Amino acid sequence: MRLHGLNMSPPPPPSAPIYLDNQSTTPLDPSVLEVMLPYFTQTYGNPHASEHIFGWQAFSALENARFEIADLICAEKSNIVFTSGATESISLAILGLALPSNDRSRDKIITVATEHACVLESCKQMERLGYEVVVLPVASDGIVDLDMLEKQLDDKTLLVSVMLANNEIGVLQPVAEVAKMCRKFGCFSHTDATQAFGKIPIDVDALDVDMLSASAHKLYGPKGIGLLFLRDGMESRLSPLTYGGGQERGLRPSTAAVPLAVGFGAAARLAGENMADENKRITALRDLFLNQLRESAPELTILGSMEHRLSGNLSLIFPNISGNSLVEALGDRLAVSTGSSCSSVSSEPSHVIRALGVGDDAAGAALRISIGRFNTEEEIRQAASLLLSIITRR
Repeated sequence: MRLHGLNMSPPPPPSAPIYLDNQSTTPLDPSVLEVMLPYFTQTYGNPHASEHIFGWQAFSALENARFEIADLICAEKSNIVFTSGATESISLAILGLALPSNDRSRDKIITVATEHACVLESCKQMERLGYEVVVLPVASDGIVDLDMLEKQLDDKTLLVSVMLANNEIGVLQPVAEVAKMCRKFGCFSHTDATQAFGKIPIDVDALDVDMLSASAHKLYGPKGIGLLFLRDGMESRLSPLTYGGGQERGLRPSTAAVPLAVGFGAAARLAGENMADENKRITALRDLFLNQLRESAPELTILGSMEHRLSGNLSLIFPNISGNSLVEALGDRLAVSTGSSCSSVSSEPSHVIRALGVGDDAAGAALRISIGRFNTEEEIRQAASLLLSIITRR
């Protein structure tokens, strides 16, 4: 089936809830769903069943999806390992280097205070295995200090993991410069590109990272599938986290989820075809939203760099009102968040916001707005009016 252009939904009626939590997850694009459906009911073979046509068809679909995903980041399809999502990909990248069967002559891991919880928790597990973990601070704009990183790098460093785009404040990190430093010191580099994948141009050779993680559901694909990009030779450096057959280069043994992979591939292709136009439109919507807020709430604070940022992200603080109370007041009319959905079970202020040097009270007031493909200008105007109506009353 052929992918159509961007399937824009009509503006919702005023009573319909508005979704501005696209960094948490994106809706499945209808064009992606259309491509996936036959692989649930018609082409349902096991891609690893090489004896008959059902297996051949499924394998062909799986490899075509792998190619479409690799093409989005200028990689070869042989460098793409399918996983259940970015969390598994990150765990495989970090813990796969740390298992006891690997060389322990390098036992230092370096990461950043604003990383996603799955990176930080994986690094904590590394500490339990006897590795030294260095967590670098960020400046007030959310960007890591490269001079500080260089001072920490030495011949004991095994891995540096720095995310490409932050999941809460949308800030872009200088990952190519990080990878260049890693080459100089002979250590490996990994980036969590989950939020950036399909939203900004990514060339793995230009970034020069050894490993890159991402998920399909952040770029209008299905939940339940992700990828780990491995530069040539990296598969021999990693140990699998689960054991079984030899699928996915022996690193992720299981029967591949062909419908999900097909959806991931379709979403990647659609993202590549429309990235420039989509970013231009989403940036305009973000600026419209921000300008409307500033007219009535000029005292709001924007967290993180506006220059180095994803087009659809805003992280805001409104004085004297908590993010949680805003989210609760808006819950059935406007979907926004106070930070990462993966950390929502904690009552503590966001570790990302606190890392910017913001106090706990201010960190608890942070609100994340993330605009996406299916948001319209009318929705953005309604959303800003809703938010301002609550702020004004309080």
